[in-house]
Amino acid sequence: MGRWLPGPCLLLLPSFAHASFLSGDALDTFATYMAWFVLIVIPVAAIIVFWLLHVMPVKLAERRHHPQTDAIHMLCLLSLVFGGLLWPLAWLWTYTKPTNYRLAYGTDKHDDFFHEQVGRAKAGELLEQEIAHLRDELDAMAARGSLPPKLRALRDDLAAVKAKPQASGREGESA
Repeated sequence: MGRWLPGPCLLLLPSFAHASFLSGDALDTFATYMAWFVLIVIPVAAIIVFWLLHVMPVKLAERRHHPQTDAIHMLCLLSLVFGGLLWPLAWLWTYTKPTNYRLAYGTDKHDDFFHEQVGRAKAGELLEQEIAHLRDELDAMAARGSLPPKLRALRDDLAAVKAKPQASGREGESA
């Protein structure tokens, strides 16, 4: 005689189907919390992500010491108002190097770059060569008459800074 298999017979029996792992009041409570989450948390998170994406060009322009960082910041704010339509222009502007800006102002860096470099020079982190280059840039801007008062004060501070000595030859060799 053959062997009887219960598997196919079990398929003929009615089974209970459940659409959810919860039932009754637990299902209602879960649905209430899910609705509040979808109505409050998701839109707030979407707004935050939208805002963070729109300030990325400004952060990048600040890191690159772009001379028109303030204008890029304004374009990003306008992009928020216009639903993100101007955002690609802000990205493009961040990655462009303004050629006429250097001709007009004598530098292609934002004023924050000079503040940062003078701070590093005061801390003794810059070499003589770097300090001399920084002085030359500020002197060239002063000769053009395009040196703002804050940078004039930085130029005066830089005159009193002593540089770290140049690294000579190969390190690790004894004389």
